[in-house]
Amino acid sequence: MALRAAINKGIQRGVLSQRRTFGAEAVASFPDYVLRAPSTDITTLDSGLRVASETVVGSETATVGVWIDAGSRYETAQNNGAAHFLEHMAFKGTEKRTQQALEVEIENMGGHLNAYTSREQTVYYAKVFKQDVNRAVEILSDILLKSKLEEGAIERERDVILREMAEVNKQQEELVLDHLHATAFQGTGLGRTILGPEDNIRSLSKADLSDYINTHYTAPRMVIAGAGAIDHDEFCKIAGEHFGSLPTAPKGGVEVAMDPAVFTGSDIRVRFDSDNTAHLALAFEGASWTSEYAFPLMLLQTMLGSYDRTSGLGKNVASRMMQDVASNELAHSISTFNTCYKDTGLFGIYAVAPDNKLDDLMWYVMGNLVRMVHSPSADELERAKVTLKATMLMGLDGHSNVAEDIGRQLLTYGRRMTPAEIFSRIDAITVDDIKATAAHVINDRDHALAAVGGIHELPDYNWIRRHSYYLRY
Repeated sequence: MALRAAINKGIQRGVLSQRRTFGAEAVASFPDYVLRAPSTDITTLDSGLRVASETVVGSETATVGVWIDAGSRYETAQNNGAAHFLEHMAFKGTEKRTQQALEVEIENMGGHLNAYTSREQTVYYAKVFKQDVNRAVEILSDILLKSKLEEGAIERERDVILREMAEVNKQQEELVLDHLHATAFQGTGLGRTILGPEDNIRSLSKADLSDYINTHYTAPRMVIAGAGAIDHDEFCKIAGEHFGSLPTAPKGGVEVAMDPAVFTGSDIRVRFDSDNTAHLALAFEGASWTSEYAFPLMLLQTMLGSYDRTSGLGKNVASRMMQDVASNELAHSISTFNTCYKDTGLFGIYAVAPDNKLDDLMWYVMGNLVRMVHSPSADELERAKVTLKATMLMGLDGHSNVAEDIGRQLLTYGRRMTPAEIFSRIDAITVDDIKATAAHVINDRDHALAAVGGIHELPDYNWIRRHSYYLRY
C-alpha cells in the first residue's frame, strides 16, 4: 500500500509539474531555433480528409505523401498480409499508367516514389522538385485509388513477397521482434506479422485486396502531408482535386472496429544448441501514444541507453546498465526500445549475446530495470532530457522526416505538437515521475520474451518474473 501511495503521489506531482511547465516562463527559456520552428498548417476538407504541410522558404524540393490509418492490426486471420500486398500492387499499373510508364514518369521527374506498411499505418510518399508537387499528388492518387490489381500481376507478386519474407526471416532482429509481438499480443491483431503467413500470401485474391481498400481507404482515415517547397492553399486545392473521389465511409457503411490489444505475459524460445549466439527481446507492456506515461517512457528508454561492442565508447558509455554490460563483456550489442501503439505499447530491451553469458546478462538487466523504480538519479534524468531533445530535433532533418512526423502525429494525436511543446513536456518530467512510470510498467509486472539461438543458459520465465521487483525486509 505504501508503494501504491507513493506511485499515485508521484503521478499526481508529474501532472501538476507538466501544467506548471507549460506556462510562458518555461517557453521563454527555449532557444530561438525552437521558438521559431516553422508552423504546420492543417486543413480538413469536407470529406474529412486532412491536409497538412510545413513550408520551408527557399527550398527547391518537397516530400508529399499519404498516411493511412490502416495496417496489419486491422486485418483478420483470413486476410492478414493484405495491407502489405497492396503496397506491392500499387506500383504494378493503374487504369491510366502501366508499370513501365509509372517508373519512367517518376525517373523523368528526378523523383523518388516509395511506400511502407507498419502494424497501424500504411504510407505512400514521393520526393520531387517543387514544380512537380501537383504531378506527385496526382500519381499518389492514381496508384492508391485506381490500381488495376490485375490477376497476372498478383500471381507474379506472390513470389516476390515470399522472397521478401525469406530475407526478413534471415534478419534475426526482425524475426525476434515478430515473435515478441506474437507472444505478447497473442490472439489479437497486433500479434500478427505485417507480411502475413505464407498460406495467406499464396491465397489472397483480387477480391480480398479490393475489400480491404473499400473497408479502410476512406477520407477520414487519411492524411495528405507535405514538407518543403509547399504552398498550403495550393496544396489543399491539389489534394481536393485528386482525392475528391475518396469515400467518407466504408462501402458497407459500417466502420470496422479496431481489434483491442491484450498483453499476455508469456515467452517463446527457439533453441539451437549449435549456435553460440543468442538473440533475445524482453518487454513489458508499455504505453500508448497519448498515455500520461508516454514521455516518461521515452526518457526512461534514453536513461537505460544502448551499447555496441564495435562502438568506441566501450565502458565509458553514460548508462549504468550499459556500463555493467560493457565491463563484464556480457553482450555484443544491447539496446532499449519503446514502441507505442494506439492503445498499448512495448517497453524493453533487445540483446545479442554469447550463449554462455545469458545468466549474468539477465541478472544485470533486471537489476538495472528495477533500480529505475527506486533510485534513478537526477543527473541521469537531466542527461537523458538533453539527449532526447537532440534526438528529436535531429530526427526532423530533411523534408521526408518532417512529412513523416506530420503524418504520424496527425494519425496518432489528431494534431502536431510543436518542438516547444515537446520540450515543455520533456522538461516537466521529474525523478518522481520516472519512478512512478517504472513502477507502473516494470515493478512486479508480467513480461513477454522472445529468444532465438543458443539460449540454454537463459533463465526461465519465473526467474525473470521474480526479479522484476525488490524484496525488502
